[in-house]
Amino acid sequence: MNPKMKELREKAMKLPLSPGVYIMHNSKKEIIYIGKAKALKNRVSQYFGSQNNHPEKVRRMVDNVDYFEYIITDSEFEALVLEASLIKQNKPRYNILLKDDKGYSYIKISNEEYPRITEAKKPDGSGEFIGPYTSSYYVKNAVDQAIKIFRLPDCTRRFPEDFGKSRPCLNFHIKQCCGLCTGKIPKEEYLDTVRQAVDFLKKGTSISVKELEHEMYEAAENLEFEKAARIRDRITAVRRMSDKQKVVASKVRHQDVIALFSDGTDGCFQVFRYKEGMLYDRETFLIKDIGDENTAYSEFIVQYYTIREDIPPQITTDREIEDKESLNRWLESRTDKKVKLFAPQKGEQSHLVTMCKNNAAEVLAQSKNTQGRQYSVLKELGDLLGLAKVPSYIESYDISNLAGTENVAGMIVFENGRPLKSAYRKFKIKSFEGQDDYASMNEVLTRRFEEYHKLKDTNEGFGRLPDLILLDGGKGQISAVKPVLKAAGVDVPLFGMVKDDKHKTRAITDGQGEIELKSIRSCFTLVSQIQDEVHRFAIGYHHQRRSSSTFKSSLTDIDGIGKTRAKNLLKHFGSIKNIKEAELEELENAPTMTKNAAQAVYSFFHKKGETDDC
Repeated sequence: MNPKMKELREKAMKLPLSPGVYIMHNSKKEIIYIGKAKALKNRVSQYFGSQNNHPEKVRRMVDNVDYFEYIITDSEFEALVLEASLIKQNKPRYNILLKDDKGYSYIKISNEEYPRITEAKKPDGSGEFIGPYTSSYYVKNAVDQAIKIFRLPDCTRRFPEDFGKSRPCLNFHIKQCCGLCTGKIPKEEYLDTVRQAVDFLKKGTSISVKELEHEMYEAAENLEFEKAARIRDRITAVRRMSDKQKVVASKVRHQDVIALFSDGTDGCFQVFRYKEGMLYDRETFLIKDIGDENTAYSEFIVQYYTIREDIPPQITTDREIEDKESLNRWLESRTDKKVKLFAPQKGEQSHLVTMCKNNAAEVLAQSKNTQGRQYSVLKELGDLLGLAKVPSYIESYDISNLAGTENVAGMIVFENGRPLKSAYRKFKIKSFEGQDDYASMNEVLTRRFEEYHKLKDTNEGFGRLPDLILLDGGKGQISAVKPVLKAAGVDVPLFGMVKDDKHKTRAITDGQGEIELKSIRSCFTLVSQIQDEVHRFAIGYHHQRRSSSTFKSSLTDIDGIGKTRAKNLLKHFGSIKNIKEAELEELENAPTMTKNAAQAVYSFFHKKGETDDC
């Protein structure tokens, strides 16, 4: 904790209730954070009060503050303008900082005997270049479309050197390549196809289709029916590709769609950019330690439109912006046009926002080696349970016994929505005899967190704290475990999985009330999967213990064989069947065995076998 906390709070409490900008410095006099406030006293004093409600990023920033400065402004809008300018100049480490690394892209038509169409970052080397384009996304899509529509090769073969050297690839057989490698395509025909593809890239869909139709009719009049059929197929492909684009089209002709997906720690902003109603660009920004989402959202919009000059008349967002009025004025001051910040609740625009957010979730999930769909389900579960972060690492516990015998527990782990079997653990209840599921759960969690305190520096296995604990059971299990977490000094969300009379997942409880799951299909499926898996694992361990106990009891019926010898025999031979089939000499050579004990075991099984055959 910052040793200057009291001094900083006293200074903050003396600030005026005026709008302005505050500037946090560390002990090296470096600026580490710049923020704006409608009322400086209220905003700045929050940093130096209780740290319990602050995100981890804010706590770290506050720990590094040595002193702060402030600048009073006449309005919140002026504070926003000043904040944006100061952040751009100083680049404080705890502010969201976006890199303007978006270069230009080009479409290249190579200068070869058989030209290729490719993407290029720079107009280097020989050949024709179309561009520059500010969107690499547009260039990639345009080149891919041209290659597919006109069935041009995109392989690494060299022409004409590689004509006829090997069989055509799969693209030829599924009619996505003309098969230039066969050497059967006339050079003039290939060059004409490349020309048509370049016209398509330069002039766009509608003009390209009109020119292709003219060429098709001309070929038909000249009785070149094969050529006319090929052009007809290209026209069909162009129109089909255009129809696909309509899937991501928007009735709003010019807009940006912005969405944020956060797991409570990190976040991903996705920006879809539309012109002429079509998606022409998309950008992704991963933000580590995102902190407060609403603050981050406002910071992102300011940063993004500081590095992007093209501000559209509408910016569609996945949530209402806190300082919407000031942001509107700032955006309009940069573009000299009216700008609308819009958070849709339904309709086409809401669908676009959802698609944008799903893509943000997918990118964030991939950065954490999981899948967007699973990550979205975990986010939904976290929101349902009121968790501060996405429960990426979940531990679940279940007790299993038979009338109080062979009392055991199983612990399973789900990481990023999938079982992490290497982290599964088994527990044999040691502190009492008989059946008491509550006491068993208490013992298991006590032992688990004792191990945590031994291993927490490793952050592996028991040294890692889960984001969520799910117990197989209801209020009683929760009540038995809550004191364990408190005594261990750990703050981990704890819930019980409640079953119906058919032993199926029905709800989740925090010990006070129940949260129904069946109406939220994705969460219901995940929790049911966890509950089924932990039950299977605990039952499996119980059966294993019972089988082992049964085997041992059959051995201890033999004169001279106690629990230690029975255990050693099972360990040495692996099973009762192998002991029964062992020769006398093998039994004598087993650990802790004597000749008399070996003879007793041998006689027991062979006599029993003779009786069974009768």
